[in-house]
Amino acid sequence: MTGVFAAATAAIVVCMGLTLIRSIVGPTVFDRILAVNSFGTKTVLLIALIGYLSGRPDFLDLALVYALMNFIGTIAAMKFTRFGDLAGMEDEESEELY
Repeated sequence: MTGVFAAATAAIVVCMGLTLIRSIVGPTVFDRILAVNSFGTKTVLLIALIGYLSGRPDFLDLALVYALMNFIGTIAAMKFTRFGDLAGMEDEESEELY
């Protein structure tokens, strides 16, 4: 059974390499950001799998925290790319007040 998990780990590492290449080559900024998000998701899978193989279930907590940081970071990067700042549309709101 450990051989199956070792093969799964190797497959995840290969997929991580492919998404890393995609993040470098990606034609647009959004493709690159989504590739980095996919890399983070695969990292979460790898942390959970290594935690299972080593018999340490507390790695799952670390994987969940990393997944949450990955999600928030992706949303922040997408918003910064779209609007130019993380505050969103403050300039348009302030213009409406005056």
